[in-house]
Amino acid sequence: MVAASAVIPVFRFPNWNYTNLTTVLIYPDYFDEDLQFNTKVEGRTIGGLVGTGRFENQMILSRKALYHGFSNKTDKGNTAVHEFIHLLDKSDGVIDGIPAALLDKQYVIPYLKLVHKKMEAINNDALDIRNYGGTSQIEFLAVAGEYFFERPKLLKRKHPELYEMLESCFVR
Repeated sequence: MVAASAVIPVFRFPNWNYTNLTTVLIYPDYFDEDLQFNTKVEGRTIGGLVGTGRFENQMILSRKALYHGFSNKTDKGNTAVHEFIHLLDKSDGVIDGIPAALLDKQYVIPYLKLVHKKMEAINNDALDIRNYGGTSQIEFLAVAGEYFFERPKLLKRKHPELYEMLESCFVR
């Protein structure tokens, strides 16, 4: 499942190599910000993350989140795909929500305008895109990417402009 998650966002790139990843750690359950797994954690539980600092070049995934991403066909989400999209974003050296490796330079400004418009709508509860996508343009890219790969027909119908932008990143 980890390998499938890695391939999904880069399928169109025949020789893609995640040069910014050396290790994928699988935790048995969701975890907290201190990387402790406990199903009774109060506050934010985490299903996956791309490491920084001492965890640079590492990904941590919850086994439960990994299975859920491939078993639920209606939720528009996949934690592992989300994290691999962050690694694509980071391929230019920084996670900033601008998929430089995927998007031609002339599309960056229109992409950012669309992202901020959609983030505002998310934050006003006016979209069916997961709320976490409204927290930053970094998370918007990963959340919208999950939606694109999990429910492409629905995304195309409900958000045609966003679908086209993501299609130009991931498919063309």
